[in-house]
Amino acid sequence: MGDQARRYVLTGAPGAGKTTILEQLRLRGHHVVAEVATEMIARRQADGCDEPWTRDDFLDLVATEQGRRQRAQPPAKVQVYDRSPLCTLALARYQKRPVTAALAEEVKRAIRDAIYQRQVFLIGPLGFVTRTATRRISLAEALVFARTHEQVYREHGYELVVVPPGPVGDRVALVESHLR
Repeated sequence: MGDQARRYVLTGAPGAGKTTILEQLRLRGHHVVAEVATEMIARRQADGCDEPWTRDDFLDLVATEQGRRQRAQPPAKVQVYDRSPLCTLALARYQKRPVTAALAEEVKRAIRDAIYQRQVFLIGPLGFVTRTATRRISLAEALVFARTHEQVYREHGYELVVVPPGPVGDRVALVESHLR
């Protein structure tokens, strides 16, 4: 990280509250980067593809956009990301899909260049999942998916900082205590 930016990742189960925490961090003046996959799903659904995450090109599209977005960030000392390419690797494993060349390269770049801090925030599940057009996963499936994220990050040497369920303010305060 030659640019001296400290990039932190929020990961965890779909519906665990990552986006809510990120929005509160943004309101408190932190530089945040929104999740790519949800935006990609919404965009492709608007174009008529009901389940874009099942398409062969989805992992590549997400990984490529994650890399592009990370490189395009203005020079902020601390940046907080809603997911990273390692989350996309977890998605590939969860879906039992092959790791594409673009995804493998983006994961390799993230690790080789130490793009993200070794501390990753694992946002604990809230005990329910609110289904949306872009989130069609049950709580049981979300918990399995969260464990897959945990495994991927641990396998690649990241330290998980567990952010347990609780009031949003408490969760944000815990994350902020590590950003300082």
